[in-house]
This record gives sequence, C-alpha cells and structure tokens, in this order.
Amino acid sequence: MNRLLTWKTKIGILLVGLSLALALVHVAIFRDPRTFAFYLALDIAFVPIQVLLVTLIIEQLLNQREKQALLYKLNMVIGAFFSQLGAELLRRIVRFCAEAPDLAQSLAVTGQWSQKEFQAATRLAEQAQYHLNPNASELESLRDFLLEQRPFVLGLLQNPNLLEHEAFTDLLWALTHLTEELVARPGFAELPATDLAHLGNDAGRAFGLLIREWLAYLQHLRDAYPYIYSLALRTNPFLPQASAVVLQG
Repeated sequence: MNRLLTWKTKIGILLVGLSLALALVHVAIFRDPRTFAFYLALDIAFVPIQVLLVTLIIEQLLNQREKQALLYKLNMVIGAFFSQLGAELLRRIVRFCAEAPDLAQSLAVTGQWSQKEFQAATRLAEQAQYHLNPNASELESLRDFLLEQRPFVLGLLQNPNLLEHEAFTDLLWALTHLTEELVARPGFAELPATDLAHLGNDAGRAFGLLIREWLAYLQHLRDAYPYIYSLALRTNPFLPQASAVVLQG
C-alpha cells in the first residue's frame, strides 16, 4: 500500500510540474499573462462539473460494470449448484408436492419463452403456497441426499461473493436448515402429524426459493448459453417425462 501511494504521489508531482512548465512556456511564447490567467480562471470554474462527471457518473458506470462482471461469475457458481444438486432436488421434492400438476403446466419452459413469460412464472412462484406431504420413505431419501450434498452447500456459503446475491444465499440457508431438521430426527415412521407438517413447511420454504432461483438461472442461460439452455429445457425437473434425448420433429 505504501509503495502504491508513493507511486501515485510521484505521478501527481510529475503532472503538476508538467502543467506549471507548460504554463510558463505559454507565457514566455505569447507574452500575454492576462489572457492566460483568464482562461485558467475559466477552466477552474468548470472544475466542479469535471469532478461531478468523474466521481458520480463515470465511477457509477465503472461500479455497475464491475457488479455485472461479478454477477456473471456468480451465475457460474449457481450453474454448478443446479448441476450438482439443485435440479435433482427439485425432482425429488415435486414428487410429494400437491401442486405438481399445476407446476408441470405453469413451469413448462420452452425455447419461445420471453422475458414476459419468465416474469409471470416468477410472480406465480413467489405467490404460491406449496403443500408438501412426504411420507417416511421420501423424507429419509431426502435427508440422505441433502446430507450427501452438505459439504458442497457449506462450501458455497463460504464464498464471500455470494453476499452480492441475497436470494441465492437465502436458498442455501433454507437448505441448510432443512438438512439440520431432517438429520436431527432418528427416524420418520413414528413422527406425529404436527411434526410432519413442520418438516413439510421447511421443505416448502426451500422449494419456493429453489423454484425462483431456477427460473432466474434459466433466464441467464437463455441469454448467455443457448446450448446449455436447450439441455435445461429438455431435462425440466417439473416434467415427469422429461429426457435429455433429442427427438426429431
């Protein structure tokens, strides 16, 4: 840091000295210090506007560009999340979701979907109430899957860049909480209805966040990676007959 400040200081002194030298050369050649002083005062009068342009407008544009670059990198992390566990988790949870038929219809994303369709689907996902009724076997399978993926989720939470993506961080915390709830129980066969409802609510919370992030991720793929977008559509986790196989016609 001190070395960097020293370098900046040297450059500053050099530029100020160069300005003074050029000013002296100008006065020596044209021998009109009054006109020179007039234009110097005119330039100083516009210094506040120059400061405004540099500090507020240009700096804002640079910060916005830097943020876009960061979000682009975060989408790579989100892509790894859905490849590793996100898409499979959607498939597992939708099996015991009472709204599965409606989701299969409203989230049947196609290659013709525009921003308008994605926005409508996102609003629907935000407003929907999911009724999850898993049995003991499904809860056990879900627990084992989340427990297997726990190191991956915890590794994502350690990524400081994810602080810029609050919605995705909320999803990871919801999954972490669901995992802890499931692991804390020795079994699921003898659980009372109230506890099953509690686990269903925890799973529903994570499920809703997961759907919203999935839709946002698909929008990113549509704009940035059409070939990955095509695969994501063919393997839509809400469609029971979805397949990666490309069929003619």
